[in-house]
Amino acid sequence: MKQFYQLNTKKLKSVLSLVIALILSGTLPLQAQVLSLDTPQQYHPQAFVHPGLLHTTKDLARMKEMVANQIEPWKSGFEKFKASSYSSSEWTPHPAEHVERSLLLGAGKNIGDLEKDVCAAYQNALMWTITGDEAHARTAIAILNAWSKTFKIFDGTDVELGAGLCGFKLANAAEIMRCTYPAWSPAEIKQCQAMFMNVFYPPIQYFALWAHGNWDLACMKEMMAIGVFCDNHALFDKAVDFYYKGPGNGSLIHYIINESGQCQESGRDQPHSQLGIGHLSEMCEIGWSQGLDMYGAVNNRLLKGFEYTAKYNLGEEVPFEPHSDASGRFPASKISISGRGNLRSIYEMVLNHYKNRVGLPAEQYKYTKMAADKLRPEGAGFNADNPGFGTLLFSLKGENNLNVGNK
Repeated sequence: MKQFYQLNTKKLKSVLSLVIALILSGTLPLQAQVLSLDTPQQYHPQAFVHPGLLHTTKDLARMKEMVANQIEPWKSGFEKFKASSYSSSEWTPHPAEHVERSLLLGAGKNIGDLEKDVCAAYQNALMWTITGDEAHARTAIAILNAWSKTFKIFDGTDVELGAGLCGFKLANAAEIMRCTYPAWSPAEIKQCQAMFMNVFYPPIQYFALWAHGNWDLACMKEMMAIGVFCDNHALFDKAVDFYYKGPGNGSLIHYIINESGQCQESGRDQPHSQLGIGHLSEMCEIGWSQGLDMYGAVNNRLLKGFEYTAKYNLGEEVPFEPHSDASGRFPASKISISGRGNLRSIYEMVLNHYKNRVGLPAEQYKYTKMAADKLRPEGAGFNADNPGFGTLLFSLKGENNLNVGNK
């Protein structure tokens, strides 16, 4: 039996017009229009671990302990984290019934408020668990409740990105608060789950097969996060299945296209390349929390993508293989210099996994380490794109532990 990944119906007319034009021009082969996946296997039949997204109970305890004892690098990481305006317990949410994310001139509606509020919810949830200051818990809950009561419609030309990026941070906040703050009532939690299923999930349910890989990946990581928070194994399995064998640009081997680590967006620009591998790593971290070693897939292909991207953005040269992506829309003949050298806050998580968890030889993560060292203490992610602050959030204590899920 086949499960078909279709386009968002609100975009169907405009997308069909584009497809017809591409077919007539010979740019897009006719057979590329129908893409399917086997019905996803059960990747996680057992009960989910909670909290079990980017941070488990052990992770939260480690941050709290290290900050309380003023141990580096957590101390410096926390100082940067605390200084962010999104970490303030005085944050006031600005919920809206309708959010639109669009690049069309004059379009876009309330997306800026949503992006800021999800960052504040996530960071206040973490501030609560690290400091024990209940004011942060109340702020995180206020943001979650305000949006879950109000938010009804999410649309726009870039709705997949908006829903994937914003929903991911919000789901991480919700997962932390459900497990650490008993004052968040069952009725409020259920209302929040309904928002994720009814507002955030519909725009991402078919991924984004026509786009660059970071679009698929935003959908994929959010789908995993909703799956865990809503205890929906079908959603979780669907996202994990796409990671391993999805037909779009966001699957692991379609995004990191070869053993050298070249990425699907390496020929586009460097910020988007880092965005995409950051998304992949966040999926792997959730997988690890739930007992899956997605980091190790295809002979540590993720690490090769990080090494390639870090090396080039640290000023060294890398090989580039001309290629066309899975959609056929984005051929690339050379690596892009656009944004080169502007490192994003994505490197600490991956470094700590391959260095401190699994204990790979240092030469295998050489450039990832150099990038992390250059950024440390890691600051905020760009807008709602990635969590950032990896020095605080993902630094481990140097233990080599091969037991998947033992964080």
